[in-house]
Amino acid sequence: MDRIKSRVERRLGPWGVFFKGFLKHPVMVGSIMPSSDITIKKMLEPVKWEECDLFVEYGPGVGTFCRPVLERMKPDAMLIVIDLNPDFIDYLGKAICDSRFYPIHGSAADVQQIIRDLGHEKADYILSGLPFSTLPDQLGPKIASETHAALRPGGAFLVYQFVKKARAFMEPHFDHIDNGYSFWNVLPCHLFWGWKAK
Repeated sequence: MDRIKSRVERRLGPWGVFFKGFLKHPVMVGSIMPSSDITIKKMLEPVKWEECDLFVEYGPGVGTFCRPVLERMKPDAMLIVIDLNPDFIDYLGKAICDSRFYPIHGSAADVQQIIRDLGHEKADYILSGLPFSTLPDQLGPKIASETHAALRPGGAFLVYQFVKKARAFMEPHFDHIDNGYSFWNVLPCHLFWGWKAK
């Protein structure tokens, strides 16, 4: 049975890993389809890559954002991705060979400890596609609070969601939040950029 399962996963590639992750943890994955190229480009537009030493992503899935982020990052920058799903972390560790890339099995609520353990004090940007509207009670507010604390002054929390609820979690912590929308996504999604005051 395991042999058949691994053969199916190999044949489907990243889509198979993503679909399996969705079936195992639909509350944490939030979508059956990875983000579109248009959504990725729009979400990353405000990032000042020349000033980015540490970029963090929550819920990287199969790396839909990872590769575009690595393509834009400086040679000496670092990308940390955090996911509770060990299948995604295992897949990313094998699929992306880049010395700047660190896939971590853990919770976004522990972001401060994770970045400290990897030798950084603060992140410049933190990206999240976690479904805030379906997270367990108090986890959404905790992630928003920990994210704000983990960012440097002038840094930003980049969030893409199918519903607007994420903004409610961000508002207590971020004075300025820019809004966007991506129609070219399955499903169309809201985009938020929460900026930490300098």
